[in-house]
Amino acid sequence: MLEGIEFVNKEFFWLLLVIPLVVLWYILKNKKQTAELKISSLKGFKVTSSWLPKLRHLLFGLRLLALTLLIMALARPQSVDVSTKTKTTRGIDIVMAIDVSASMLAKDLSPNRLEALKKVASEFIMGRPNDRIGLVEYAGESYTKTPITSDKSIVLRSLKGIKYNNIIEGGTAIGMGLATSVNRLKDSKASSKVIILLTDGVNNSGFIDPKIASELAVEYGIKTYTIGLGTNGMALSPVAILPNGNFQYGRIQVEIDEELLKEIAKVTGGKYFRATNNKKLEEIYEEINKLEKTEIEEFKYYNYEEKFRPLVILAGLLLLMELLLRYTVFRSFI
Repeated sequence: MLEGIEFVNKEFFWLLLVIPLVVLWYILKNKKQTAELKISSLKGFKVTSSWLPKLRHLLFGLRLLALTLLIMALARPQSVDVSTKTKTTRGIDIVMAIDVSASMLAKDLSPNRLEALKKVASEFIMGRPNDRIGLVEYAGESYTKTPITSDKSIVLRSLKGIKYNNIIEGGTAIGMGLATSVNRLKDSKASSKVIILLTDGVNNSGFIDPKIASELAVEYGIKTYTIGLGTNGMALSPVAILPNGNFQYGRIQVEIDEELLKEIAKVTGGKYFRATNNKKLEEIYEEINKLEKTEIEEFKYYNYEEKFRPLVILAGLLLLMELLLRYTVFRSFI
């Protein structure tokens, strides 16, 4: 009955301590007002079995209940309906530049580098409901997989569809991947613009120098986080294509141009990370997620509904009933 009800003036409940005193007073008063007559015999009187005299205490009960209701009304019961509205005050536009060269099929991450990245990146995307995200693929050249959009289902579907193919020119064009990402963000009106550039190799292709692409990012106020993906030492990687179209794997030295990636991150105000296994890759995306927080303003609206009026009305009706019974039905017994 009182679920969702709170009392504003709880101190009035101390008045309930008066109720036992009133009951005690009524008991003592009732004994004093009851007249006694001692006679030798009742034979001359007609005995009646009326139940009305026994119910006269009901009047006191009604008054006591009315008093209790009035004390509860003084405590001011009310229900509070809280509605919340959120407003994004600082949106972030993010482009994820993903290396899709053949070396991304290396098995030093499980099941391979590309699939491990896709799993972690999808969790990152789902954790950014208030931001716009786009995807860029690059190997020996680069292209936009998905323009920046707030529709996460489109981005996730595009991410799932990323795989190695021999249509894109072979190699690793870090400069072109970065430049394409900058091109996607340069006209953005977002307060913060971020590129997450991931590679597992060295810049050995493309006609745009990574340092030139970095300067473009700086010019347009775009921060770049760089990730070097691959274990330390040797990794089981594709070395040739068999006649049936499958890759032949062999253990080759992992080479990542960490100095270049560090320089890109430093110049653009970002940070460089090295992911040597699946767990480390997850931790890196979690850290980026914490570093790039979207500011959300929350508005709370409180709707107070006073509940004391029904208690006062009910108390009044009980007192009115007591008066009517007192001067009608119980008039002869009081």
